[in-house]
Amino acid sequence: MTDTKNPGDKTLSVGKTLTLKRPSEQGTVRQSFSHGRSKTVVVEKVKRRVIGPGGETVPAPTPVPPIAAAPSPSAPSARQPERAAPRRPSGSGVVLRTLTDSEKDARAQALAEAQVYEAEERKRAEEEARRRAIRDAEEAREREAAEARQREEEGRRAAEDELRRKSEAESEKRAAPERQESAPQRPAIPTPSARKLEADEEEGRRRGPAIKRPGVRAPVVPAKPEKPKSAGERQRGRLTVTNAHEAGEERSRSIAAYRRRMQRVTGHRNDGPKEKIMREVVIPETITVQELANRMSERAVDVVRLLMKQGQMIKITDVIESDTAQLIAEEMGHTVRRVAESDVEEGLFAKSDDEAVQVARPPVVTIMGHVDHGKTSLLDAIRQTNVVSGEAGGITQHIGAYQVSAPSGDKVTFIDTPGHAAFTAMRARGAKVTDIVILVVAADDGVMPQTVEAIAHAKAAEVPIIVAINKIDKPDAKPERVRTELLQHDIVVESLGGDTIEVEVSAKQKLNLDKLLEMINLQAEILDLKAAVNTAAEGIVIEAKLDKGRGPVATVLIQRGTLHQGDIVVAGSQWGKVRALNSDLGQPVTDAGPSAPVEVLGFGGTPEAGDRVAVVESEARAREITAYRERLRREKQAARSTGARGSLEQMMSQLKTAEGRKEFTLVVKGDVQGSVEAIIGSLEKLGNDEVAARVIHSGVGGITESDISLAEASGAAVIGFNVRANVQARDAADRDGIEIRYYNIIYDLVDDVKQAMSGLLSPERRETFLGNAEILEVFNITKVGKVAGCRVTEGVVQRGSGVRLIRDNVVVHEGKLSTLKRFKDEVREVQAGQECGMAFEGYQDMRAGDVIECYRVEEIQRTL
Repeated sequence: MTDTKNPGDKTLSVGKTLTLKRPSEQGTVRQSFSHGRSKTVVVEKVKRRVIGPGGETVPAPTPVPPIAAAPSPSAPSARQPERAAPRRPSGSGVVLRTLTDSEKDARAQALAEAQVYEAEERKRAEEEARRRAIRDAEEAREREAAEARQREEEGRRAAEDELRRKSEAESEKRAAPERQESAPQRPAIPTPSARKLEADEEEGRRRGPAIKRPGVRAPVVPAKPEKPKSAGERQRGRLTVTNAHEAGEERSRSIAAYRRRMQRVTGHRNDGPKEKIMREVVIPETITVQELANRMSERAVDVVRLLMKQGQMIKITDVIESDTAQLIAEEMGHTVRRVAESDVEEGLFAKSDDEAVQVARPPVVTIMGHVDHGKTSLLDAIRQTNVVSGEAGGITQHIGAYQVSAPSGDKVTFIDTPGHAAFTAMRARGAKVTDIVILVVAADDGVMPQTVEAIAHAKAAEVPIIVAINKIDKPDAKPERVRTELLQHDIVVESLGGDTIEVEVSAKQKLNLDKLLEMINLQAEILDLKAAVNTAAEGIVIEAKLDKGRGPVATVLIQRGTLHQGDIVVAGSQWGKVRALNSDLGQPVTDAGPSAPVEVLGFGGTPEAGDRVAVVESEARAREITAYRERLRREKQAARSTGARGSLEQMMSQLKTAEGRKEFTLVVKGDVQGSVEAIIGSLEKLGNDEVAARVIHSGVGGITESDISLAEASGAAVIGFNVRANVQARDAADRDGIEIRYYNIIYDLVDDVKQAMSGLLSPERRETFLGNAEILEVFNITKVGKVAGCRVTEGVVQRGSGVRLIRDNVVVHEGKLSTLKRFKDEVREVQAGQECGMAFEGYQDMRAGDVIECYRVEEIQRTL
């Protein structure tokens, strides 16, 4: 298809499209946006054309909101269409339908509901108006109060401004003579216009010289009026709780802001050097730098700087000693008060009592002597009891404290101590707390080693001694022998002209017991024993044990004051509140006075036998004291376990002596603290350089599962003294193969441990000389080697014995004989004067003329 253009042809074109438009009207609508701006927009309203039945155009009806009508019971069913009512022609030609009865009822119901809703709305509006009126009244009152506060603040500000203006005027007056020559005089109190002029000049100087045009005045820019804030204007800034509460009132300037403003105005003229406060600084034995600075109210950096000047590079967390801390504190101008950790025990025990408040107390008598000399039997005869029958093996294993009444009515406190050597420490404690010592010596046995130890303890305690010569009813009794043997230990009895009282008694026949008590009371009267009663109690722990039903139980001998039930007591590293007190007969008591032995229940743990007991005022003091003592005990134990190694040479020497040393580890549990201590002391004495006993754990009470676990981990044996293991401990011991040994006599325990330790000793090798032989000739035999032809010159030579090859009196080989022949036969031994053939094991260098020494080595088991 080709496209041709004819210049003469004319084209018919239509400029606009022919359309039918609805009639419309223009209007304006004002739009508002969220950021505050508004805009006017032109809109069009299109009219709707309605065509009636006759084809006529009628105006569009105004839309009426539909009213939902509830269906009436009389309404016709939907399945039966309602017949329309006849329409009446109107003047406009539009026929309107009449309402049915159901529609009328629905419309009436809707109107009634609308009336009810309007009435409720009216009531709500009235209630809201009433609440709004009340709120407006409250806001008005708050607004008035805020305005009153604002007026007061403005008055205060005006007074301050007036005061400041007066002070400025005074300063201007004082500085006016100096500025008269250089500047014109200004009024003392500048007016607002003057201040405005000064501000304009300052602004002009700041901006620089202005360009002035001739004939042109500088325009005067009026000040921009401040726009008042309306009540409904939105508050700018951060919304806080203060802003929310003070939304209707103006915030006033705070006191801190006013102070800062005044400091800026005055230029900190009043901030002079502050006076340094001198303090009394309490310095313990060790203190950190930070703590020292806090106690002096100084900066830690200043303390560190002062230490650096002294050549010590120390941080604030480092610990310094008290001497250095004292130098620092005194250098900074403070006074120092030195204290020690042991100061927590100050005032725990009274120094002395006033004689006016002291009363007479019963004497404390300790019975000492050798084993089986009748100490407990004598005490049983005095007390009319049978204590000895309860002791294992017929010997006393524990310290006992009893109180009896003498025939005169006076009370006497007896302390029964064991006589065995293992209880030396227990006897020493008994001598420390006693007033009189009764030395019991058997008339048929005389003075024995433990009797000598008892005499030494009594002399060390500086207490008088009464000698009781017991067992005088026996046929072989020799009282004179006892008196003579006591002379060797500086004990001179009265019958020999001395000052030591002696009484011959018989515990079995109850002879002269009254005389013994009379001598005790006589000695007590001479000593004039007194003690304070109405003070805090003090005493000493005689014995302590762990009872399964009652817990830790301590036998305490009261030395001063009165112990009451409910008191808070401290004993060593343990403390507690006295829950119950029992006498020596097992009867409960409410208090105990001086020289009274009582059982104290309520300790948190088992105290050590020999610990001093004191009553404190509060639990806090008790915890402080026990914490210090426990820390001290741990430090001592750690030092003892690690050993004060000392210098390097000492360490090396200890390593050399301990090299190859074997240890027999034990776990010891006992019924009372004194027995456990005696057992440990006895076991430490056992051993030598090759083997030693080491108790890794000891305690009071039954054997528990934890004891078995410790023994299994360390390979130790478990020993129970008068205690037993519980079911769990027995099952664990059977499972792990741990042996538990039970004892009730300390002799048997020590003997068994000694025998077991002897098994760890290496046997002793003893060499026995058998004989000598001289090599006459050396023969070389095929498949056998060299054989020495010898003649036995001395003793006998035995096959399998040890031999030494001696050449020129020098031992060149030591070994065993492999062959011993007499002619062609193997023989067991060869006597002196006979010839034989000998060969060595693994050695062939034999020469004629050498001497063979034959010996036998025997191993002998050693014992401790």
